[in-house]
Amino acid sequence: MSDIEVRTAAPELIPALLAFWARAAEGVSITDDAAGVAALIARDPQALLVAERGGALVGTVIAGFDGWRCHLYRLAVDPEQRRQGVAAALLAAAEARFEALGGRRADAMVLDRNELGRRFWRGAGYRPEEQWSRWVRPLG
Repeated sequence: MSDIEVRTAAPELIPALLAFWARAAEGVSITDDAAGVAALIARDPQALLVAERGGALVGTVIAGFDGWRCHLYRLAVDPEQRRQGVAAALLAAAEARFEALGGRRADAMVLDRNELGRRFWRGAGYRPEEQWSRWVRPLG
């Protein structure tokens, strides 16, 4: 049996999450701040999943569902815990969440330069859709 526990993140975990992402996540986002994470948790308290091993934070994923599409963001695993089932446990929990909500297809945001991440997603059965490009505009 796995010693990885996956649960939803509570607001009091926000400082630890930001510190974790600073060392374990690839790239930064405009919403990587306390206000952004607090807004996510307030809007959808089940979306931000954390993995713990022995009480220590070892991974995260955001499993957002807008009623139409299932989106995966911020899959990050502690560098010392990689290749030990953490990402797979998080992905399984995220996909179970999506299925329970009636989701029919999940997409993952993966940086083009993140080869380790690309290998993981490929191995999990995800494929890039070359015909799509992400278009963004910061608000405010």
